[in-house]
Amino acid sequence: MKPLTPKDVQAALDALGLNIRVQRFNASTATSQQAADAVGTELGSIVKSLCFFIGEEPVIVLGSGDQRMDERKIAALRGVSRKRVRMATAAQSVEVSGYAPGGVPPLGHRNRLPIYIDDMLTRYETVYAAAGAPDAIFPITFKTLVEATGGAVADIAKKD
Repeated sequence: MKPLTPKDVQAALDALGLNIRVQRFNASTATSQQAADAVGTELGSIVKSLCFFIGEEPVIVLGSGDQRMDERKIAALRGVSRKRVRMATAAQSVEVSGYAPGGVPPLGHRNRLPIYIDDMLTRYETVYAAAGAPDAIFPITFKTLVEATGGAVADIAKKD
């Protein structure tokens, strides 16, 4: 299955009436640290979009770049055991979201997916999300991210 592109992300942003432009970089933005370096922002303000399966259901988890997601907390969102939660493979991510890891955006997915947003992102007014390729990002206010994705804000990060 062919992955979607930053043009698809831009089309999704435009369809929502958001005056947000996808930005392309000469360097990789595939990891949270690379994205923070490219944008010149704090690691925590990077939105990492991760595709998980809870049982057979794919979901997108939006986490802060400086946090690790807790699979037990993800499981609890659906009232299942941690053993029912697994990270999607790259091929599964492309199949269900339309995008490969390192470029999964928080919106504009191939299929309508439940979205969970880690509450650690509330530390930032503006966050930066992947835009469909390992060199594409877009800025978005946290409030607009929640509204545009319809995501549920929850405590999902691991506490060390």
